[in-house]
Amino acid sequence: MLYSSVSAAEKRRAFRERLASGELLRFPGAFNPLSARLIERKGLEGVYISGAVLSADLGLPDIGLTTLTEVAGRGQQIARMTDLPAIIDADTGFGEPMNVARTIQTLEDAGLAGCHIEDQINPKRCGHLDGKAVVDTDTAIKRIRAAIDARRDDNFLVMARTDIRAVDGLDAAIDRARQLVDAGADAIFPEAMRTLAEFEAVRAAVDVPILANMTEFGKSDLFSVDDLRSVGVNIVIWPVSLLRLAMGAADRALEVLQDEGHLKSQLGSMQHRADLYDLIDYEQYNHFDTNIFDFTITKE
Repeated sequence: MLYSSVSAAEKRRAFRERLASGELLRFPGAFNPLSARLIERKGLEGVYISGAVLSADLGLPDIGLTTLTEVAGRGQQIARMTDLPAIIDADTGFGEPMNVARTIQTLEDAGLAGCHIEDQINPKRCGHLDGKAVVDTDTAIKRIRAAIDARRDDNFLVMARTDIRAVDGLDAAIDRARQLVDAGADAIFPEAMRTLAEFEAVRAAVDVPILANMTEFGKSDLFSVDDLRSVGVNIVIWPVSLLRLAMGAADRALEVLQDEGHLKSQLGSMQHRADLYDLIDYEQYNHFDTNIFDFTITKE
């Protein structure tokens, strides 16, 4: 009932332990707290919180317009609703190295299990759009060092994302990944890899976990979990998939409403009231309420 009873520290510890096992962990993107609970219910290993989704939720493009306060607030709402570890997109860290340090501690306090900091310039853009620009190596390293120095829980995962593949090619991405690991990054997120061979090359170059981004309509082919496991990927995310599916269904339903004047034909596509109540533990709230107010007033 209410929120997860598993502490943030325990989620981080368990996540680190599972990540160290070498198995591939699946982190679908949650677009709200309820979808995070559904991800857990379906037996996935973690929850991803996308900056693109947080921006879209506010009706904004993913170009660095969201603030640390907005991202941490929404991240807390999502992370506290599930026993699973939640990783959040922290963009470029919301400023200079001191801002990055504050970002890490704020996200720790919000109950996240980790985040990734990228090497794009400010303002950033979606990692699968053309025209990206990245910072120099020194700036990228300073961001990661600031993040590592600032964290108070060593189990909070600081992942370095590099977008340099789309700018200067695979060799540059491998070099940047190695430099970010040397700076202290716990994991590497090589953005916009095009082939399994490219993921495999990054895997061979670093000795920390790597993440694959399986976002639709982007630069990467949509590889299966088995494909990614075969080349040594440790975490795979589907950052915007559930939002895209939900918005697609909403769009189609509104068309039906316009055409037919009712939604009777859409009932089979809807989550049933009973399933929603089960997902939000409605019965537990009812029991709690009954127990609290289970008293009588006596007359003297």
